[in-house]
Amino acid sequence: MTRKYFGTDGVRGKVGAAPITPDFVMRLGYAAGKVLAAGRRSGHPAVLIGKDTRVSGYMLESALEAGLSAAGVDVLLVGPMPTPAVAYLTRALRLSAGIVISASHNPYDDNGIKFFSGGGAKLPDAVESAIERELGRPLECMASAKLGKARRIDDAAGRYIEFCKSAFPPHLHLRGMRIVVDCANGAAYHIAPHVFHELGADVETVGTSPDGFNINDRVGAASPQALQAAVKRHGADLGIALDGDGDRVVMADAAGRLYDGDRLLYVIARHRRQTGGLKGGVAGTQMSNLALEHALAKLKIPFARAKVGDRYVLELLHRRGWQLGGENSGHIVCLDKHTTGDGIISALQVLCALVEGRTTLARTAGLLALYPQVLVNVALKKQRNPIASPAVKRAVKQAETDLDGGGRVLLRPSGTEPVIRVMVEGKNAGHVQHWAQRIAAAVRSAA
Repeated sequence: MTRKYFGTDGVRGKVGAAPITPDFVMRLGYAAGKVLAAGRRSGHPAVLIGKDTRVSGYMLESALEAGLSAAGVDVLLVGPMPTPAVAYLTRALRLSAGIVISASHNPYDDNGIKFFSGGGAKLPDAVESAIERELGRPLECMASAKLGKARRIDDAAGRYIEFCKSAFPPHLHLRGMRIVVDCANGAAYHIAPHVFHELGADVETVGTSPDGFNINDRVGAASPQALQAAVKRHGADLGIALDGDGDRVVMADAAGRLYDGDRLLYVIARHRRQTGGLKGGVAGTQMSNLALEHALAKLKIPFARAKVGDRYVLELLHRRGWQLGGENSGHIVCLDKHTTGDGIISALQVLCALVEGRTTLARTAGLLALYPQVLVNVALKKQRNPIASPAVKRAVKQAETDLDGGGRVLLRPSGTEPVIRVMVEGKNAGHVQHWAQRIAAAVRSAA
């Protein structure tokens, strides 16, 4: 079944435009509640709802609560809470599902709804398809005696802070380390600073004053300039920037140099290989830098690529029986620590490598020199895919011959907009730029 509403990470869009409207979100809550309640012999299923700091979260939270209650599902509310916190609390409280109201790193006037299973993992495709089928049926409110109830979990933040701290070895500490933490004015604003402070660090903060409108606004993982400036201003040892819902992380060293998900993943993998803590290999995506693959090969660490999206990284990890994977955007998954990507826990794994290795982020992450990578987006005016064109295939073949194993070409349709993404990377920056533009011109002509 082709899904109409669910993308790779739930349902997302502009607030006030379909499908992110209060009436649709109420029906979505009802449909999800009906699917979760199906086959249950007694009692009410219970669902936890968390959100980031967008002003629209109030409206959408109420709509979800109404729909779930109408379907006979109890609701637990935790207010602003990182996406990985909802996954953890859903599992810890033995609930039927968890729901996050967030559009991650997008501007405040976007929002979305994403779901976790009772085990704290992304919902299987079959369950999302069942919810879509239920959306096509009328909303029929349960009798008053069977309506769901709602209550607030007051200690949710404290529970999650302790969970994050448990991911850092108990024999280590961060005393003597000054860290800047940028929470993007998002869901981790009242969580992340406490985690690093309680582990001993001297913490300076950026992006911890949300007002409903400033989430991801010139702060956070998608806009790390504020982090870089703060690290230098405070003379910090390093900086940590999360995105609006707390599942992505990028870091900066003492000089303000930035390190993306590929380089952080390398630091964690290298440390785990050295200490015997790496199970299997490392999962990346089609966009992971080729230098990461080559560097891991030198360490004799297997590497495999999934489609772009942390959902597909997770699928690959489960299929291979591995524990560590991620994307260059900063989604890093450590399955021995959590069921999903978690920016705070990923940062703690990097800090563990630095503390145990008695080294710095610059020295360790600097061991991986990324290859130049050029990405060109070619807009499509018609609904067609020009990648199969003979001219495009010929240009790609010529590029691969010229790069001679020292580079990579990737063409893929975007999943969110009508463009073809042309990516070329390799050791020679001039060759990479030349071939990216030449292939993009071939795609443009064929389209």
